[in-house]
Amino acid sequence: MESFYVKIKNPKAKSILKGLVDLNMISIKETESTNKFSELLNKFRKKSDSLLSFDEITNEVDVVRK
Repeated sequence: MESFYVKIKNPKAKSILKGLVDLNMISIKETESTNKFSELLNKFRKKSDSLLSFDEITNEVDVVRK
């Protein structure tokens, strides 16, 4: 078995790959970094009590830039 990293540039290619999965010719696995990043975002979102306003976000960005 061989493994490849594929960067999809055209949505049609993704549908072709899904067709190959349906034919049991290939399997597709999301990269771990994508999964871990999503998990981290979800973790932060769960801890947040409320969404930041645009002004609060701007203030946070300004603090970091200084």
